[in-house]
Amino acid sequence: MSKLQNDLFLRACKRQPVERTPIWIMRQAGRYLPEYRDVRAKADFLTMCKTPELASEVTVQPIDIIGTDAAIIFSDILVIPEAMGMELIMHEGKGPIFTSPIRSEQAANLLKEIDPFLDLSYVLDAVVMTKRALNNRVPLIGFSGSPWTLLAYMVEGKGSKNFSEVKKLIYNNPRLAHSLLDMLADSIALYLSAKIEAGVNAVQIFDTWGGILSQEDFNEFSLQYMVRIIEQIKRKDEPIIVYAKGVHYGLDKLAASGADVVGLDWTMNLGSVRNQIGGKVALQGNMDPTVLYGTHEKIKSEVEKVLSSYGKGSGHIFNLGHGILPDVDPENAKALVRFVKEESVKYHI
Repeated sequence: MSKLQNDLFLRACKRQPVERTPIWIMRQAGRYLPEYRDVRAKADFLTMCKTPELASEVTVQPIDIIGTDAAIIFSDILVIPEAMGMELIMHEGKGPIFTSPIRSEQAANLLKEIDPFLDLSYVLDAVVMTKRALNNRVPLIGFSGSPWTLLAYMVEGKGSKNFSEVKKLIYNNPRLAHSLLDMLADSIALYLSAKIEAGVNAVQIFDTWGGILSQEDFNEFSLQYMVRIIEQIKRKDEPIIVYAKGVHYGLDKLAASGADVVGLDWTMNLGSVRNQIGGKVALQGNMDPTVLYGTHEKIKSEVEKVLSSYGKGSGHIFNLGHGILPDVDPENAKALVRFVKEESVKYHI
């Protein structure tokens, strides 16, 4: 593999010295960019995910337009359950909907084991195409939802406020929940390994709904399955990032999961977390995404706060504490990236 022109992100993941703090943004290939909306006008969301040329085009856009230090392949976490046989509809305004949620043994028995090279080949083709388009400028990140987060969507059938259906499942039929989580963990490990084989330089596991569980339930229904995935991923030295939103109490366990990087939401204090687990893993985050609604002065002061909270030295990847929101002004995203690049140098001298 040819040498990357900018490997700051990968070095920071491994807590190696860097000249400045690298930055990428969750959901950076997305609706806040007019260039993305131009592509989206020609195709619906799932068609974009399944058309490698389009997925590659929007993956590279933020590198060209806002100048982030890593690209993340454009896709969706729900491609796995869809590949297992669930009908997925991306509804404008309502978000993703599974027409037949999994709420019984019979429904679960209809799911099939996946082979990522066959069932998700369009994602792997997008990775190959994107690597070519990036031409070694920056690293490329692959990702998956965690087993628990995918299960929540598969059982609820859509987004939810109180996740009553998936909670009913884990409390009334934990055996079925665990068998589904087993199946998902093995599928995700194969999928992320296939992405690494196709050329991604790092992978991230998103546990978006980890924070809806009690501490005990998080350990039982989420954490152990992420650990299992990390143990199974076939990799050389590609870093693994684990991001569990709202899981303040689980930082030590996340740091011991085998991941190289722990992603943090914006409600956590970066300096405190560094003192707690920064000796074991790199940290990613964690500016509140809504700060990007502020003035450039406000964005700059928040960047400074995050950088000074982490302090001097490597092991920090600047990011938002969750995805960038679709109505953010792209000029504010550009300003964020510029400020991080300028302001972080003094923390690495």
